[in-house]
Amino acid sequence: MNIQITGVNMRYKDDAIDSVHVQFKAANEGRSININGYILLTAEQYSGNEAISALEELVRNEVATKIMEEPCL
Repeated sequence: MNIQITGVNMRYKDDAIDSVHVQFKAANEGRSININGYILLTAEQYSGNEAISALEELVRNEVATKIMEEPCL
């Protein structure tokens, strides 16, 4: 799955990062599966993971977790 970070928006509180929205889009090689959305990170989760490759890995893990947690309809 190819994941692309499309935006990073930081919310501040008392002049410090409070939370971070990481927008992404993803598709498999044949583009038969497309996913887009955002994940919400705390300042602690974001700290040390500012590199694009680290954010992509956080997105990959969060999406996989959400897919496995949600019941099938």
